[in-house]
Amino acid sequence: MFVDHIPNRDSPPTVLLREAYRENGKPQKRTLANLTKLYRRNPAAVDALDQFLKGRTLVSPEEAFEILRSLPHGHAAAVLGTLRRLGFPALLGRVSSRLRNLAYALIGSRILDPRSKLATSRTLAPQTAASSLGTLLDLGEVEENELYDALDWLGS
Repeated sequence: MFVDHIPNRDSPPTVLLREAYRENGKPQKRTLANLTKLYRRNPAAVDALDQFLKGRTLVSPEEAFEILRSLPHGHAAAVLGTLRRLGFPALLGRVSSRLRNLAYALIGSRILDPRSKLATSRTLAPQTAASSLGTLLDLGEVEENELYDALDWLGS
């Protein structure tokens, strides 16, 4: 497929999307779409289509995206998945609550990267997260005192 610009004497050129093929050994062209109206409204769109059909890269990924932050996810998802298969959510209680999710996060965090409660609260908080564990459990802001409350709840 290719974009074909056909000149007209006193009017703007006709722009067609065409396909080349052979019939009885002779090259032929088949018109797939008339792009003239699109070309008059937005020539850049037709030029981009032409470049794409020629196999050229229109925009590099570095130009199109800006990575603001990337959190490690696989290990956190693996730990939570394993804990679910082992039945930990049922052991911690059937009803989801903030304390249950914090206790669940403490157990997962202890497996992933054993740290103090203060360091754990920092690794779970959205601004200073070390993994996607806090996001997976929908914890939001986590304070150190909440983790101690979750430990007390877990102990009872």
